[in-house]
Amino acid sequence: MKIDVHAHIMAPDFASDEREILKAAESYGIDRIYVSALDGSVFYPNAEQVASYNAAMYDFMRRYPKLVRGYCYVNPGNADVMDMLRRGYDEYGMSGVKLWVSHYCDAPAVFPVIEFCIEKDWPVLIHSFHKAVGQLPNETTGPNVAALAKRYPQAKLIMAHLGANCYHGIRAVQAYPNVMVDCSGTIFRRDDIDYTVEMLGARRVMLGTDLPQPGCFLTNYGQILEASLTPEERDLIVYKNAVRIFDGVEE
Repeated sequence: MKIDVHAHIMAPDFASDEREILKAAESYGIDRIYVSALDGSVFYPNAEQVASYNAAMYDFMRRYPKLVRGYCYVNPGNADVMDMLRRGYDEYGMSGVKLWVSHYCDAPAVFPVIEFCIEKDWPVLIHSFHKAVGQLPNETTGPNVAALAKRYPQAKLIMAHLGANCYHGIRAVQAYPNVMVDCSGTIFRRDDIDYTVEMLGARRVMLGTDLPQPGCFLTNYGQILEASLTPEERDLIVYKNAVRIFDGVEE
């Protein structure tokens, strides 16, 4: 079984990304994939934009219910953010929340979102990317995730991309067992997986790929296969941890 916890469909051409995700799922045997819809050029989307992204995500979920699960993407600064969350949960049947770069994840505007997710037992996928150059305004890094985890130990947090620089991000969240990480993106070496498992344990690591970027599934899955993992650790990362975090079931 394979579960990918980090993929996207991107405005304006959602249909093209959907086709690439479906093709990857068929080619590589992906059983379930968790997807968010957003616009990579819009850092501070307004309420109407967020609503349109989530409606597109719901449509994708509705057409492929066995494969596709959706994150409710939000801008915590929008006045209707709680209404959007309720729609994602009650009407769309989404599986969690996606936070991108409108706010640092530990900004006060985010707190009501996290409290809603705790109430609903929703995981929160947090874009976290530490860069040498080109850091975006309000772009979360590992210390921000750690601060949020300390404030809300009940929250199920997923720090995406291993924090981008795993030697920066992983150490920051090591002390917070409510923080999972995903290995999405193509910037890693297999040694980064080894380091992450050494620091956090295999039960806190999940497969993510950033689909539909070309080649990203093979790269990320291949790094897990090549890492120094036992078969049991590999199964935890590839699907069992996702089943536990999203479904509340130990495999």
